[in-house]
Amino acid sequence: MTDTNPSDRSTAAASALEIMAAFLASDLQDGELLVVGAAMPVAEVAVRLAHFTHGPNMELNFIGARMNAAHLHSLPTPEFGWDRRVVRWAESFSDTGHRFDRVKDWHRRVFFIGGVQVDPHGNTNLIGVGADHARLRFRGPGSVGTSTLSTHVGRYYILLNSHSTRTFVERCDYISAFGWGDGDPDARRKLGLPGGGPRYCVTPLCVMDFTDDTKRLRLKSLQPGVTVEQVQDNTGFELIVPDDVPTTPLPTAEQLEVIRTRADLRGALHR
Repeated sequence: MTDTNPSDRSTAAASALEIMAAFLASDLQDGELLVVGAAMPVAEVAVRLAHFTHGPNMELNFIGARMNAAHLHSLPTPEFGWDRRVVRWAESFSDTGHRFDRVKDWHRRVFFIGGVQVDPHGNTNLIGVGADHARLRFRGPGSVGTSTLSTHVGRYYILLNSHSTRTFVERCDYISAFGWGDGDPDARRKLGLPGGGPRYCVTPLCVMDFTDDTKRLRLKSLQPGVTVEQVQDNTGFELIVPDDVPTTPLPTAEQLEVIRTRADLRGALHR
């Protein structure tokens, strides 16, 4: 049964997805332009949460619907972020918010991407799994705009709804978004990629960042109740693990209230 009443969830413990959204929101800065693709509910809630709590000058771009809506009591949550019905609640709307002919201005943009595969250096694959591209064992949604966006935006976050050895692999079968290549900190510069690359990889088990010298995924924090062993057992390569790994902060009372009464009215992160 779908939970559509936020009051029923108001005192419940934060879910793993709500913790992920709160972590991401806390890392976003006022004045940034936040770009969210289709079917990314955690990212959608995270940018709404940031906008409502500390980013009144943020612009939200849900693939075509570009808005600033901090003055609203609640922001509608259509089934997919690109649903243009959201313009009814927008302070402003532009159908050029996602055009690729303005990439020179994209250094202010922040992006979120998923992946059917992620390798140790943050290269991601949305194309599919299998050696033969004509007969993939599993077909992903395709690279769509992620190749261009991840190349030019100031930074992006790898965001996954699950964490398993099928997703975290030693080598991606295909690369749809270039992270840090083979681990050279200058890999992006050498290829002429102007954007800042991936910052964090966030999953229901943990938050990972990248080492400065090898750009390899490193455990930054554990979601509550998760162990280092659990994360490593579900990762298909060796992670860099510091001596002390903290727990990812829980959402504050304010954040949780905003999530459940304004940013996630459908309860998508708490089902």
